[in-house]
Amino acid sequence: MPRHIACLTFDFDALSTWIARGMMSPTSISRGEFGVIGARRILKLLSKYDIKSTWFVPGHTIETYPEASKAIADAGHEIANHGWTHRSPLGMSAEEEETELLRANDSIKRLIGKKPVGYRSPIWDLTPNTVKLLVRHQFLYESNLMANDYTPFRTRTDDKIELLEPAVFGPETPLIEIPVSWSLDDAPHFELVRTPNWVQPGLMQAEAVLSNWLNDFRYLTDTEEWGALTYTCHPYCIGRGHRIRMLEQLIRGLLEMGATFLPMHVLADEFDKRAPFKRA
Repeated sequence: MPRHIACLTFDFDALSTWIARGMMSPTSISRGEFGVIGARRILKLLSKYDIKSTWFVPGHTIETYPEASKAIADAGHEIANHGWTHRSPLGMSAEEEETELLRANDSIKRLIGKKPVGYRSPIWDLTPNTVKLLVRHQFLYESNLMANDYTPFRTRTDDKIELLEPAVFGPETPLIEIPVSWSLDDAPHFELVRTPNWVQPGLMQAEAVLSNWLNDFRYLTDTEEWGALTYTCHPYCIGRGHRIRMLEQLIRGLLEMGATFLPMHVLADEFDKRAPFKRA
């Protein structure tokens, strides 16, 4: 029997995404503050349709906004690791990356009473050490890579990628990848960001993005017996009125196509049962 899964995920970055960019003016900080309002609107919408989702919450957000973070957990949504700050790990040493990961774990454990099982890196950046760290600290899944769209897969370590030689792929690990895509992330489509070096124009019409997001799921139902699609949203971005309306239209459209909504840890467990890890 066909089974088509939608994962609604929310990166509750709040202030941390702007601070990590060095954007600390009152205006930049206020953009992050709006995330608390957006989160409240999202929780109300998800409750209306009885949908459980996954929230990747930096430790900085948890400790700056403990009540808003607790409201997410109290509503039955998964809280997963998104670093403590919103800094890319690419500029960190292996020790710094591990410290960041574990500090975020500690913030989550104080909030919900247990360690998270999922990880999403800020800006989806991974270092050569990231997968090894996640395996060492017994994470079930991560959600950062883009080598598939509808099917989770096992992460690898020790790939050898060189300019003038064929790629040599390393061994698979038990860590499950639940893939993502920039095309299914709200921020590039909607959020205007200006820095001294680049501009992200954003501000796209919500109806055009909605059409793309529904058609990606429609293709899943047309071509796969079993599969999952991940949508990535940010409360400070998707929480604006016309975009919340778009999110509700997305939910209704997915339901009409027979979507099953799952938090990521449940999807990872289901995939693990369908395709158990086999050591080389």
